[in-house]
Amino acid sequence: MSSASLSVFVGKNAAWIRIGGRANFASSPDFKILLEKLAQKGFSHFVIELQSCVLMDSTFLGVLAGFGMKLNPNGAPTDRGVELLNASERVRELLENLGAVHLFKMTTGELKLPIDMKQCETEATVPTHEQITRTSLEAHKTLMEITPENVARFKDVTQFLAEDLQNLEKSSE
Repeated sequence: MSSASLSVFVGKNAAWIRIGGRANFASSPDFKILLEKLAQKGFSHFVIELQSCVLMDSTFLGVLAGFGMKLNPNGAPTDRGVELLNASERVRELLENLGAVHLFKMTTGELKLPIDMKQCETEATVPTHEQITRTSLEAHKTLMEITPENVARFKDVTQFLAEDLQNLEKSSE
């Protein structure tokens, strides 16, 4: 299954990430690592441009929501946080239905990069089954933390993923 393409531009305190294609479980580990590395480098404002993102599954959304929660533990987007630019109606509905829309500043318009921005290379990897399972489990647990309605939605999924991860860890010993 094809996954998302990520283009990254960085400036003084902000990072712009353009996501194209299918933002799904397969691209979630790389996306999570990218966000963590940028935050560790001191970036505090993230603009994620979604105009070419044709699909976002619950794993990818859970990674995104978890990052939004880390940047804004109070749950309200500020200058320090994540701005979603040009999210499709489908992605907006998914964010609303899963109770995560409040974590992001939602905007539309043209992506205007500041003059000091430079493109940086992203490291695309082929994540292992264990990495995908672990990322997916964490993402769904995050969605369950956001709102009680998500517990019923993802209870069986998280149980399956936890069992799968446990089996993978046993087989790698």
